[in-house]
Amino acid sequence: MQVQIFAAHWGNNELPADVFIERVQAAGFDGIELSLPLDAAARDDWTGRIAAAGLALIVGQWETALVPEFAAHRAALAELLHNACAARPLHVNSQTGKDYFTFEQNCELLEMAAAISREHGVPIYHETHRSRWSAHPALALPYLRQLPDLHLTADLSHWCCACESLLGDQPQTLAATLPRVRHIHARVGHEQGPQVADFRAPESQAALAAHLSWWDEVVRLRRAAGAERLTITPEFGPVPYTQTLPYTGAAVSNAWELNVAMLGLLRQRYC
Repeated sequence: MQVQIFAAHWGNNELPADVFIERVQAAGFDGIELSLPLDAAARDDWTGRIAAAGLALIVGQWETALVPEFAAHRAALAELLHNACAARPLHVNSQTGKDYFTFEQNCELLEMAAAISREHGVPIYHETHRSRWSAHPALALPYLRQLPDLHLTADLSHWCCACESLLGDQPQTLAATLPRVRHIHARVGHEQGPQVADFRAPESQAALAAHLSWWDEVVRLRRAAGAERLTITPEFGPVPYTQTLPYTGAAVSNAWELNVAMLGLLRQRYC
């Protein structure tokens, strides 16, 4: 099974496209994960540059987080998913729904996404993420039972924060979740937040070990299933995901440096 590792555009948005793409190539990533503009010409400019650089593409959709009312959220999600699929990525990663929508409303969104995926022939995976339908395991597990073909992007750092634990007290949650994972966001969270300051630091080793154990199991499951590919995006984020010092607001670590370091760890472990 091929394990491909992607660079997150998040946190690098201020860079011109060509500068960012050169940075990704120099670091040795296999591709880029980013959200795309709705303007077709701007979208095609991005995808053309990425393809010309020999990089693979994953399109992310997070913008519906800004749309709180259900009908408007549904319309925005449909537009964004159609636009994402039109770029012909390996797959789309979607932050779908809201934790305060009803179960029926979120199911409607997930079923709509499945229909758009079939229409375009592009897989759409749904991210485990705070404030979305999957904000907490107790919210997410009923959807997994209801929708047997629902596949996930695992960003379990969010669940560490939501559950105030490294999930050691709920192995049944992981047993139900990890077989559904098709893409990983490799950020290390902890019991009080979604991102440790530096996963290499001694105080972060317990959290890193927990996340590695989950990622190891996803890799094992996908290999056992005969999957051709698994994708992983190191996703340490910018301020305020990266903690800051009081008064000065100076970041305590560099997100890009952490993502490149995580790339090295993942290459050594899985490639």
